[in-house]
Amino acid sequence: MATKMFWLFPLVAVATQGFTEAAQADTAGGSASITASEEANDPATDIASITADRGIVTRPGRFTIEPSFSHAHSNSTAVAVEGYTVIPALLIGLINISEIQRDIFVGAMSLKYGFTSKLEAAVRVPYLSINEDLREREIFQGTPVDTLRESSGEGLGDVELSARYQLTDGLGGWPYVIGAMRVKAPTGEGPYDVDQRIIRDNQGNPIGIELENRPTGSGFWAFEPGFSFIYPTDPAVLFGNLSYVWTLKEEQGPENGGTVDPGDIVRFGFGMGFAFNDRTSFSLGYDHSIIRKTTFERNNDLFASNFDRIQIGSLSFGLSQRLTQSTSLSLTVSVGVTENAPNSEITLKLPISL
Repeated sequence: MATKMFWLFPLVAVATQGFTEAAQADTAGGSASITASEEANDPATDIASITADRGIVTRPGRFTIEPSFSHAHSNSTAVAVEGYTVIPALLIGLINISEIQRDIFVGAMSLKYGFTSKLEAAVRVPYLSINEDLREREIFQGTPVDTLRESSGEGLGDVELSARYQLTDGLGGWPYVIGAMRVKAPTGEGPYDVDQRIIRDNQGNPIGIELENRPTGSGFWAFEPGFSFIYPTDPAVLFGNLSYVWTLKEEQGPENGGTVDPGDIVRFGFGMGFAFNDRTSFSLGYDHSIIRKTTFERNNDLFASNFDRIQIGSLSFGLSQRLTQSTSLSLTVSVGVTENAPNSEITLKLPISL
């Protein structure tokens, strides 16, 4: 874990130097853009940041601390069949049905700083606690007895560094367009860092891998360029985003398939919100991720999916209440609309501007 955190220090130094140079260049351009950005910082544009990081950039010289807490619950059922059919309606063999319940608790601290009227940098440090229960019958055995297995994991997640640059000022009927770059470091314990146990059938053939503990990170470096837009149109605010997650491949040893190349991800989302007054606002949005299949150098990994891509979609409802001039509280509830998405997720954020 200490080695992974050490990798993060050079990246922070390089990013800080780049942000400083950009800030000096933007400041030399004059104060006209600062005025436009400050005028745009009204409650209507803050609606877009309820369900995700889609708001306009932080004002220059302003520091924002954002503690957050989220809980995601997933419940899925898997069916494994070993047998043959006599007729389409009759199956002879063994049927194994397993049910998995997973709860993920995430406490995170985000720090944001506005270098100029258009440039913002942020860092997010998450801490995860994962509990998973698996109820099943002994694999491919004719037994009426169910067994319950529990596993858990707790620790630091993958730290994220991001920079956002406002490309337009939202004037002349145009939306705010913001470009972003996010880097995720493998500071959490990945699936190849925890102890594994190979599950075999009666003939000794490997049929899966069981992890001793739940991983708290991905185990790979990831880079996510993208952009978002915000379009205020009284009385609503429209928003959307599009990004691409590129994950670096890494050698994981011959027992794990050699070089592992995690599937890249295409993300997009859109929604709209309303400001009931200068303190309370409501948001409704949809987010979708398309995850491509993970590939292996030796193609002998037991985690290999049967599909070329996985679809994850969720519908989000958000409510935000401004507590003071510099503090607000937002609550978001997300409901999964695809099979691989979490059934439900609740997120609570408390951004504080200094």
